[in-house]
Amino acid sequence: MQFTFAHYNYNVLDLEKSLAFYKEALGLEEVRRKEAEDGSFIIVFLGDGKTGFKLELTWLRDWERPYNLGDNEVHLAFQVEDFAAAHAKHQEMGCICFENKAMGIYFINDPDGYWLEIVPMK
Repeated sequence: MQFTFAHYNYNVLDLEKSLAFYKEALGLEEVRRKEAEDGSFIIVFLGDGKTGFKLELTWLRDWERPYNLGDNEVHLAFQVEDFAAAHAKHQEMGCICFENKAMGIYFINDPDGYWLEIVPMK
């Protein structure tokens, strides 16, 4: 029996704001959407156009408070070929929340406070 990665989920408060962030910051595009008939939720899957991995953003109509992200030790990581250009873009966007220069990595946070690790392509 073989298991493969399919997707990872983040719940978001403002779906349109999150979609705009992920497009601008990481170039992710919507690949699929599911909307509840009663309007109670919208699920949007984002892809990078290269891998089959998807980021699932879930919006819940009746959820009104920020999500409890704990200590933010759980994160999703992205590789990038031009690390310096990515860093400059994210610095301009004001979304860098932590840098570890010794390790050569940094983190950005999305509109809901989720941390996303940015690492150079090996």
